Amino acid sequence: METPRPPLPPFTEESARQKVRLAEDAWNSRDPDRVAAVYTEDTRWRNRAEFPVGREQVRAFLQRKWARELDYRLIKELWAFGGPRIGVRFAYEFRDDSGQWFRSYGNENWEFNAQGLMERRYASINDLPIQPEQRLFHWPLGRRPDEHAGLSELGL
Repeated sequence: METPRPPLPPFTEESARQKVRLAEDAWNSRDPDRVAAVYTEDTRWRNRAEFPVGREQVRAFLQRKWARELDYRLIKELWAFGGPRIGVRFAYEFRDDSGQWFRSYGNENWEFNAQGLMERRYASINDLPIQPEQRLFHWPLGRRPDEHAGLSELGL
């Protein structure tokens, strides 16, 4: 039995918002071990054209991701919730090794087990090349400060 990862389902609006912020914070750490730890050992993902199965494949996916997506900054926002499921919309900015900046927009559907670990993550993501002056996510690498605008406030 794995250690519970609160908040646990079924989610209320408050606990769903907390789960979303905890996920955002973990992803902004860009630490594959920290992020992978919130998924079940047999988690199933869809992320663009990749379909990792299991925590180890997720960890390897994240290592590849953050080796390519430099200066990564992410904002997630609760879209919907019910029982053990949460729907999220998100946007993140990064640059590639040539210096080209991108803003990626997406939606995720999450499903959790009773211990609060994510069993399923289905993501749909679109990338938009942007100029450096179009960037909107301006905080030091790591956790987004509480006072930084979210997606709705930024008009995204």
